[in-house]
Parts: sequence; C-alpha cells; structure tokens
Amino acid sequence: MYFMKKLIGELTFKLAGWKYKVEPEVLENKQVIIGFEHTSMMDAVLSLAIFQIHDIEIHTLIKKELFKGPLKPILEKIGGIPVDRKSSKDIVAQMVEQFQNNEKFNLVIAPEATRAKNGESRRPIRTGFWHIAKAANVPIVLMYANSKTKQGGIFGKIYPSDLDQDLAEIKKLYKAHTGLDIIIPEAKKDE
Repeated sequence: MYFMKKLIGELTFKLAGWKYKVEPEVLENKQVIIGFEHTSMMDAVLSLAIFQIHDIEIHTLIKKELFKGPLKPILEKIGGIPVDRKSSKDIVAQMVEQFQNNEKFNLVIAPEATRAKNGESRRPIRTGFWHIAKAANVPIVLMYANSKTKQGGIFGKIYPSDLDQDLAEIKKLYKAHTGLDIIIPEAKKDE
C-alpha cells in the first residue's frame, strides 16, 4: 500500500511540474506542521502528495460545516478534524488532548487561513498553531510551497518558547530558505 501511495504522490509532483525536498531528520512522531504559501487548492494537493510519499499520517482542522453528505468520509479519510468555530470548547485544549492520546500525531495548519489571491493585500498570519504546539510541548515544523519557483518541501523546525521571538525566527527562516516573505502580527508591547 505504501508503495502505491508513494507512486501516486510522486506522479502528482511530476504532472504538476513541481519539485520537492524533505529533510527527514526534521520530522518527529508528534509535531505541528505549518505551510506557506496558501494561494490555491494545489498547495493542499501537493502537501498531501508529500505526506503520502513519506508515509506521514496527518490531521488538519476543517470547519465542521463541510463534514456533510459525501464529503464527510473523504475529509475523515484525509485526517480532517471538524471544528466548530462558534463552540465554547477550546481548540487548543482539544488538540493538546489529541497529542497526549496518540503515539504519533501530525497536525497540519495553514496559518494564512484564507488563500491569498494575486493583488489581494495580505494579512498577518494567525498564531493558533504556535499556541497548540507550545501547550502540547511539540515542535513546529516548517513546510513550503512556492508557486513562483514550483518548489516545495519540509526544511526546518523550531521549539516554541516565546511567541514574538518565535514568529520573528519563523519569518527569517522562511525568507532565507524559500524566499517567501510571511507577514507576522506586530509584537505585543508591555504596558
């Protein structure tokens, strides 16, 4: 089965005209994997292909409204976790519980949230991924898809300690390794 998944993943990259590189020493049994850029659904397809090639079972947060009808079993099969954004239940606590209850758990998050369109002004990234990784005591693994160069992969990780410093480091690593310039929220000033 793994051979077939790997073959399909590699074929996906070949047909799309993309290249990928994964630094396997970066990966652990439990991690939050973040990815930039999030410009099209092709980013998700290529990410799934990388995970298949490297036999990585992933989970991702998806709004609960999509878990209906014939789409529900597909989303569950690809590791979708339904999220009710209006619920009073804390998503960070729910994800920490998942990390604690599983020997292996890979949570994939696109911090840009909505896909950025050409010419659209970009907003600072969301920081929920950092809060989940910090609370679960797991690393943040860095993944990228650069549509201009048609290259993607997994290249680094950090262990969360201080939000503002970690976001600045993530920005620096993405810029140096991929040329991507992510927008981080302004540092919180002490009052």
